[in-house]
Amino acid sequence: MYKKFVTQLFLCNMLFLAGWFCVKGIQVNRLASMPAFQISLAQNYEEPKADKFFGILKRASSGQRVVDYEVLEREDIYNLSDKDYEVLLKIVQAEAGNEDEKGKMLVAGVVMNRVNSSRFPNTVEEVVFQHKNDKYQFSPVANGSYYSVKVSEETKEAVGRVLKGEDMTEGALYFAARKYADDENMKWFDRSLKRLFEYGGHEFFTYG
Repeated sequence: MYKKFVTQLFLCNMLFLAGWFCVKGIQVNRLASMPAFQISLAQNYEEPKADKFFGILKRASSGQRVVDYEVLEREDIYNLSDKDYEVLLKIVQAEAGNEDEKGKMLVAGVVMNRVNSSRFPNTVEEVVFQHKNDKYQFSPVANGSYYSVKVSEETKEAVGRVLKGEDMTEGALYFAARKYADDENMKWFDRSLKRLFEYGGHEFFTYG
């Protein structure tokens, strides 16, 4: 009698394990057949976790690329008006139209650093058109080239990256193209400011 009971118990356990394996197999197949974006959302943007039994990571097996949902949905950290956005695009194009994307981002970053600084006005338009000591702060505004620029797609990309929070400026509040700058102006830069770095045709400065 005892042996019969043990045998029945063993068979019940085997049936239970077989059923469990079937359920796990269905779950794995269902996961593999899901679109990649559904897998990403189902995991609530967390890294895949190891299965406690199999010791493997659950990943999409369809070959589709899983795109970081958070990156796709990242919004601008600056809430610019349409006018401020237009002014920013044009001053970046006028100051760095012949620079690469990083050079454009640096110029845009300096403008936004000024907007965020208590030393300067608090809108892009006011910063760009600031008239101090009978001088405009940006030479394209002073010489009129600002008004005739045609904004490129690369400039839009560069400005967009800055508005989403990318900052390469190291806190710079000024930049100057020494090759084209007035000698007296550069003397003031060298005497009154801290030089941070040089990129492309510009040197970048902040307060010492």
